[in-house]
Amino acid sequence: MSPQRTDRSGKAITSDGTAPPRKRFGAGRRTAAALSLVALTGIAGLGLQYADAAQAHRPKKDTVQGSLDALVKAGVAPGALASVRDSRGRVTNYTAGVNDPRTRAKVPTDGYVRMASNTKMYTAVAVLQLAEEGKVRLDEPIETYLPGLVRGEGFDGHTITVRHLLGMTSGLPEYDLPDVSVWGRRYYEPRDMLDSAFSKPAHAPAPGGEVQYRNVNYIVAGLLVQKVTGRPISEVITNKILKPVGLYETYWPGVGDKTIRRPYAKGYLPDPETTKWVDTTRVDPSIAWAAGQMISTPSDLNKFLVALQTGKLISPATLAEMRDSRVFLPGGDAFPDLVWHYGLGTTGYDLSCGGRAWGHGGDIDGYSSRTAITSDGRAVTIVVTAATSPVPDGIFQVLDAFDAALCAGR
Repeated sequence: MSPQRTDRSGKAITSDGTAPPRKRFGAGRRTAAALSLVALTGIAGLGLQYADAAQAHRPKKDTVQGSLDALVKAGVAPGALASVRDSRGRVTNYTAGVNDPRTRAKVPTDGYVRMASNTKMYTAVAVLQLAEEGKVRLDEPIETYLPGLVRGEGFDGHTITVRHLLGMTSGLPEYDLPDVSVWGRRYYEPRDMLDSAFSKPAHAPAPGGEVQYRNVNYIVAGLLVQKVTGRPISEVITNKILKPVGLYETYWPGVGDKTIRRPYAKGYLPDPETTKWVDTTRVDPSIAWAAGQMISTPSDLNKFLVALQTGKLISPATLAEMRDSRVFLPGGDAFPDLVWHYGLGTTGYDLSCGGRAWGHGGDIDGYSSRTAITSDGRAVTIVVTAATSPVPDGIFQVLDAFDAALCAGR
């Protein structure tokens, strides 16, 4: 294999094995309604080797490439891209489909994408780092750090702890998310989201109960980071997470920035009337803020997971606390067999080949991504360039591909 990185303008394909027999993360076919139920959910110091498709031996079947091709062929999205880092540090990047249905341009290899709710992992790590420094206590009420902020019908900051926020067990109501034609055009302050959420009554159960996945928790967590550090959360994450482990392709877009660095994978939504793909790449992501504003590449997301798991960002003891999880049913009562595990800003996925991988997922109009790392250090990020698919079980096909990629090295 070549030690040089693949050209991001082309299609890099290699293989590191085929998948054993597998089952779904959530068994059974589902309907398109499931897409809205899971929406917005989601090695530093070592030289990484990059596979060169022109020189690498190509086996008869590549599990990851085959899965991406199948997603595009099924109409789940116009394009797909993935990065796989095996336990030995070898990185292989994949693409499928097109970046522009009109021109048929190729999807850029390891292109920039909106990472959406994967941002929550970074916000959670920023809080956990403050906890390690003794500046924040996880079981302290949020009122201690943000007095008077969390107030509403049936809830206040005296009974909601920092841990409740990170673990999605605060019971806080969610803020409204209008159509992309509205939110994508304007800039939102964090207070805008809180005003929307706190105008609603609290959701049962009381704080500390079951996981209720709501972005509002991470808006409050972002404000906590800013209050304790006295600096913007974008700066804190950049200086304490991204720079120390060399995540140079991950960034927090500036105020009002609707663009994505090049080369980027374009994001799409299906037109409900014509079923044609509508480009939604250029949007202002501020409505997601500390819950989902950041931009990265598949390989850099994997690099973050490796740094996190190997103690480069938080201690092993803190990582164990981060992964101390509760059962999370992203499909609710409608899809009870879709079972994940939510810790403090991280999701555990039980694999069909055994074991549990840890990461997150992210869905924002234009992109749907899943990223995770296994106990032996195999990291996988898969992105499809449409968060809402016209295919009824599109999200479950993405989860199948994700599971296959994580299991392929076993």
